[in-house]
Amino acid sequence: MPELPEITILAQQMGQQLAGRRLEGADVVQEKCLNLPKDAFCSAISARVVVRSYPKGKWVFTELDGGYHLLLNLGMGAEVRYHAPGSAWQPDYQVGLRFDDGAGLSCRFWWLGYVHLMPSDRLSEHKLTAGLAVSPLDPAFTLEYLAGVLSKSRTAVKTVLLDQRKVAGIGNVYVQDILFRAGLHPLRPGNGLRLREVERLYDSIHAQLEMAISKHGLLYERDLYGQEGGFGMEEYLVAYKEGKPCPVCGTTIAKIRTGSTASYICPNCQVL
Repeated sequence: MPELPEITILAQQMGQQLAGRRLEGADVVQEKCLNLPKDAFCSAISARVVVRSYPKGKWVFTELDGGYHLLLNLGMGAEVRYHAPGSAWQPDYQVGLRFDDGAGLSCRFWWLGYVHLMPSDRLSEHKLTAGLAVSPLDPAFTLEYLAGVLSKSRTAVKTVLLDQRKVAGIGNVYVQDILFRAGLHPLRPGNGLRLREVERLYDSIHAQLEMAISKHGLLYERDLYGQEGGFGMEEYLVAYKEGKPCPVCGTTIAKIRTGSTASYICPNCQVL
């Protein structure tokens, strides 16, 4: 599943490629991806100009002129592609957006994804995104914000980081090495962290996500042009490396259950 680094890259590319282009219509193959009836969706986006695209958690928000937002969620994964005028489109897409210059954007979801349209002044009514917290790369995500979120939670720190209502955009891939970098066991209660531990966690979140963006995202994810990311197994510190030595102390990396998810830890560096 794409996480904040992949969504950030996709949003940047969509903004660079689509801003200023005028929508002509849509090809909807799978109507359940929409939040409106097919005809209503196609009519509402027609002739609207793309203003900008930006990431919000695991969603790409695209502002259109006339007071609308297009909301894109890739579900468990998707191939979102830009098609230059006159070029062939990828097959088997569920939703395609056509622009008046002949360019296009197609969305082929591996599992159910969403292409929703909302009036900009009613974004707070969109049930799937209204409760999203700030993302770690947002200026509002300060050390004070993170400390406040953790201090109010008796649940495990990993659970807090994965809760999109508290921290939007982190998933079970990047959280592994975020916690390792911070020296925190995933089951430590959020409100039990000392200030210096919160500071380490804050720095670790930024370091991990920014490094992933610099590597162009996960190896198995592809960008707007079909290029794969560069973040592969060699970039992981402890994630998915059960049985391998810890890169810091050499202790054997362990895989443990943490609620409904698996976690990879160094038992020596991340003590419960």
